[in-house]
Amino acid sequence: QVQVVESGGGLVQAGGSLRLSCTASGLTFADYAMGWFRQAPGKEREGVSCISWSGARTYYADSVKGRFTISRDNAKNTLYLQMNSLKPEDTAMYYCAADLARMTTVQALGVMVKADFGYWGQGTQVTVSS
Repeated sequence: QVQVVESGGGLVQAGGSLRLSCTASGLTFADYAMGWFRQAPGKEREGVSCISWSGARTYYADSVKGRFTISRDNAKNTLYLQMNSLKPEDTAMYYCAADLARMTTVQALGVMVKADFGYWGQGTQVTVSS
């Protein structure tokens, strides 16, 4: 049974930093590109960042480019998202998932498509106060 668990969320002031982690079990983690999505209340779930299985390729949404860094440790089956210079508009539930399309859609269209992702975690809440 696949299990994906996010952690590291919390309450932080604007300009602060947080590091999210996502640990997966029940699947061969190194076989999958992985991604982070977020969903604010009343809004659609949007792709934030994703990373190829090796870590060689990454993608960032324009809204987080230059502030967030995605990374992974395949030996630990763990995905990370370092979030710096946080803004109130970053407030959302953050989810981790596996990119079953191996980043082909991201490379072709320049956007993360939710339907390409599976094995979703339960999410971790990030709240940025102004």
